[in-house]
Amino acid sequence: MCTGLIVASATLMSSVAAAADDRRTATAIETTTAITLDGALDEGVWRTAEPAADFIQAEPHEGDPASESTEVRIVFDRDALYLGVRCHDSNAGGVIVNDIRKDFAPGEQDSFEVILDTFADRRNGFVFAINPAGAKSDTQIANEGRDVNTSWDAVWTVATSATADGWSAEIRIPFKTLRFERGEGRIWGVNFSRRIRRKNEIDYWSPVPRVYNLYRAGFGGTLEGLPDAAQGSNLRVKPWVSANSTRALGGTFDDGARIGLDAKYGVTPSLTLDMTVRPDFAQAEADEQQVNLTQFSLFFPEKREFFLENSGMFYFGDIPRESRLGTQRFSPPEEEMLLFFSRRIGLTDQGEEIPIEAGGRLTGRAGGFGVGAMTIQTGEQGDRAGDNYTVLRARHDILGNSDVGAIFLSRQSMDRSSDRNSVAGVDANFRFVRALSINGFLTRSSTPGVQGGEAAGKGSITWNDNRLHAQYSLLSVGDNFRDDIGFIKRTGVRKHFVDFGIRQRPEWIRRFGIRELHPHTRYNIYTDQSNTKVSHTNHVAYAWFFESGGYLELQWNPRFERIVTPFKVRPDQLFTPGSYGWNEYAIELETNHSRRLSGSALITLGGFWTGTQKSTKVGVVFRPSYHLSFDTALQRNDISLPLPMHDFVTNLVTSRVGYAFNTRTFLDTLLQYNTDLKQFSANVRFDLIHRPLSDLFVVYNEQQQTNRDLTSGRGLILKYTHMLAF
Repeated sequence: MCTGLIVASATLMSSVAAAADDRRTATAIETTTAITLDGALDEGVWRTAEPAADFIQAEPHEGDPASESTEVRIVFDRDALYLGVRCHDSNAGGVIVNDIRKDFAPGEQDSFEVILDTFADRRNGFVFAINPAGAKSDTQIANEGRDVNTSWDAVWTVATSATADGWSAEIRIPFKTLRFERGEGRIWGVNFSRRIRRKNEIDYWSPVPRVYNLYRAGFGGTLEGLPDAAQGSNLRVKPWVSANSTRALGGTFDDGARIGLDAKYGVTPSLTLDMTVRPDFAQAEADEQQVNLTQFSLFFPEKREFFLENSGMFYFGDIPRESRLGTQRFSPPEEEMLLFFSRRIGLTDQGEEIPIEAGGRLTGRAGGFGVGAMTIQTGEQGDRAGDNYTVLRARHDILGNSDVGAIFLSRQSMDRSSDRNSVAGVDANFRFVRALSINGFLTRSSTPGVQGGEAAGKGSITWNDNRLHAQYSLLSVGDNFRDDIGFIKRTGVRKHFVDFGIRQRPEWIRRFGIRELHPHTRYNIYTDQSNTKVSHTNHVAYAWFFESGGYLELQWNPRFERIVTPFKVRPDQLFTPGSYGWNEYAIELETNHSRRLSGSALITLGGFWTGTQKSTKVGVVFRPSYHLSFDTALQRNDISLPLPMHDFVTNLVTSRVGYAFNTRTFLDTLLQYNTDLKQFSANVRFDLIHRPLSDLFVVYNEQQQTNRDLTSGRGLILKYTHMLAF
């Protein structure tokens, strides 16, 4: 019995009815007695509130009633909104929990989620997720999931309880955690989802097609009966202090201490100002190493908290693909062009820190516009003066489910006025009849001394429903387009992208444990600006998705590259200018990751430029309990090349060990060994959340070169943060 109680300063009486716009409706009621968060739902108000019930399946049988009953009751008091959730289960012993850490992944275990669309615009919302062990995850979404901010952190509380017929939970969400317009009689958008993992079943209170997820706020219901709640002063201040003792590879120890301040202020109910002074990111997790056998730069994701928060507001242009069944552990990043890529600020291309003096960010809604403004000032590094980085973003909702917007980005050196770069652009995103999306953007860069070839743009049209997905897009990047705070994989190209696939679910395949058949193909065809083909990376595949949640895929990947300058694949060997074509054949397997022992594999055979390859990527995850997890992966490339070139092998071993003492205390270890770099590295992180949004971090780093007689790099960092709310 999953009793989930969410408190956000409003006692909700969930009387479910059909609204005038044909949406399901829940009504909040007020509680006059205090609610004790214990997961038991034994206060009288829970018996008074009418439940939101009768959930509908999205998986596996879309449109059927949920196989297990779920009830959600909503109440409020002066300060908070509460949800009381009961997840009935005919097999209470079959409930799956495999993680209790902060921001756990709901997809591989039993879980309950709620989205609160506090402006009732059917586009944006706050998502709160829990599992039966009381773990919490919170997310902020915009534009129906086109912008997803998993690093948004809120102050809220949950307590859960196991029962004979399932599990239950009570959740309290303070009103000052949320952003909304005040006033009597206002409504919010709301929806609830429950995952029953052993059945690989997903249920929604307000039905959502299986091809989408809870982030599609437009499919949500309506929440009525809310009070004219106050949000307080909406000021949060987080001072911090850190101390460290570090030694660079081959160097000597250097001790130091730092202090700084982060602050968050609600300028209006819908507009938030974030400020940081001398930020420190020593507690951020180390990057996972990658082996690069291409002629292009690798993409490493942002992991620093300040830049992750509200990052979706600055996302520009593209249409993210809808999530599909299954998990792709070894899928390569698909980022082709990110106009704003925050890792360009405060980090070198090698990932070394550049000091940041201060920064500010304003995000939210004002006058019918979504707005974002950010400015960051970096300090000196060696002989190089600091830089100022500025990003301005605006977006306006139109046509019920579409938007248009503009962006401006700038980097300006502090010592030379001519050392600068800026980019300006406009974009538009349209959604029609739910499944059809049309998207486009136009940008132009400006750099002193550069004339011509500074434009970039993209147009895309996508259809995505339960049976069919199809997309065509054209991206053009000028020869001289430059974006100092973006990630641009290639310049001087036009890229044609075609995606087509069919999702088949004949009933007869279920007797073999298969839920979906998915033949699909993708084509990435690049030309130069004169339309001469320079590359293609194509993909033809057939996938079988299993009832358990895993999948098997067979692939044929034709490749072509035409290079005009030598490509150095190794320090001592290169491919000369010319045209090269080859075929890759691969098999990819993901098992059921909700089990204690699960695995992933991607095996690729076939050509590699003028030679052949045998590439193996294998990962194993073992979870003895939801406290402890072991995750080890091997990525091996065995490349054979004709004379006068020579064969070579690369190996990358990655091992993670995680231990969650409870839902507030975690120890994580990342060990890596790269034979290509002859490098071993270790990153050990201890995190104690001693009060809401306040942490004690202890981080140990080590780096060793196995082919050189150098003193190992080593560092110990201690950081304490303390959030004060006013």
